[in-house]
Amino acid sequence: MSRATSQRRDQIRTMLADLRLPGALEAVDEILADIDGGALTASEAIERLLSAQISLRNNRRLQTAMRSSRLPAVKLLEQFDFAFQPSIRREQIESLHELGFIKRKENVVFLGPPGVGKTHLAISLAIAAAQNGRRVYYGTLVSLIESLEQARAAGQLARRLRVLSHPALLIVDEIGYLPVSRDGAVLFFQLINTRYEHASTVLTSNKGFEEWGEILGDDVMAAALIDRLMHHCHVVNIRGNSYRMREHTDLWQTIQDKQSDEVSPRRRRRKEPQTA
Repeated sequence: MSRATSQRRDQIRTMLADLRLPGALEAVDEILADIDGGALTASEAIERLLSAQISLRNNRRLQTAMRSSRLPAVKLLEQFDFAFQPSIRREQIESLHELGFIKRKENVVFLGPPGVGKTHLAISLAIAAAQNGRRVYYGTLVSLIESLEQARAAGQLARRLRVLSHPALLIVDEIGYLPVSRDGAVLFFQLINTRYEHASTVLTSNKGFEEWGEILGDDVMAAALIDRLMHHCHVVNIRGNSYRMREHTDLWQTIQDKQSDEVSPRRRRRKEPQTA
């Protein structure tokens, strides 16, 4: 390598550092080595350099989002097993992950029995939004209501509602898993009403809309809540088996087979005629 080439590469590193592009700076030596070996064209090298910086930026955004949004885990779209849930239209989910619904301030509701992947998909949307620089916040229905009740007791309800109206995407998980009081349901309605047509909300529930009146303890309020959610909404109905139960299918079958083997000899003994 000539001295001029070495100086130019040092200058490139200095410029990347000056521009505060640590991802590109970390990747530049390997990229330059691939260029020297003829493995990369100039345009491919530029693409890799920019991709390295974007990847680092997205990872930092995700780390920040995980701290501030209270997301319980990292669940990515590429980790979702669509083959196990054929009732889901993959193109619909992938389209949602393009985040156009957030720009349009639309809602998403995932409905289905426990364990079918509702929370996974909701969190994956939140992560995609966070990587895109959007503010996100996660909470179960019960935890959100508890935070609103605490704010009201402290005389800070209006302020808390404003805070929860700011995130571009709010995840409300586990609607229907635990009962809520009518008073709590009123607070939840206020939250949804505050966000109505101002920001997007993603909700998951193991109950159909027709059962939300029972969940909230008031059919009229549930109807008003659903009306606001459904005005601009994408509904994803998931009909399938539980991912969590899939992990135990072989064990469950082994237990069932063993029980059948134990019962069969007893049945045969009962049927054998007794001799004098």
